[in-house]
Amino acid sequence: MANELAVRFDDAAARIDWMIEAPDQALIAAAPGLAAELLAIGEQIFERWLLAHGTTPTAESVEGFRILALHRQGARGDPSFNACRESCRELVYHHNLIRLDPTHSDVARRLRLGAMVARHLALFIGGKLEVAGLGEFCCSSRPLRQREAPLQAADPV
Repeated sequence: MANELAVRFDDAAARIDWMIEAPDQALIAAAPGLAAELLAIGEQIFERWLLAHGTTPTAESVEGFRILALHRQGARGDPSFNACRESCRELVYHHNLIRLDPTHSDVARRLRLGAMVARHLALFIGGKLEVAGLGEFCCSSRPLRQREAPLQAADPV
């Protein structure tokens, strides 16, 4: 299952990277669909966390959005998950901006910002899956830096 999760994270990351690097016209032409896709990617990221912990992802919604319900479900018993609550809300915010006015002059920028937020969620949750305790202080990568510390200390100044 770990390899399957890694492949799915890689697929999501590739799609997010495409949205960040895509030409404005490609983003503008498909704005509403891409906004929905970003929200779905966010949901899939949380689903992977829940499935990896033996929990069935909820089909419920909070404030009209499933991603917020999935976040709430994932945060139960793991206070470090509160660190990504605002990222979920920001992803919803960008989704709403794009859906409400898909012809706005900033739609490509809004999609890119939403994609960056989705990437942040993927990195945060993917990191938490990889290293227990990651995210205790927002997006702290202290456990990862500690692993690298001996290599850096040995480098000449």
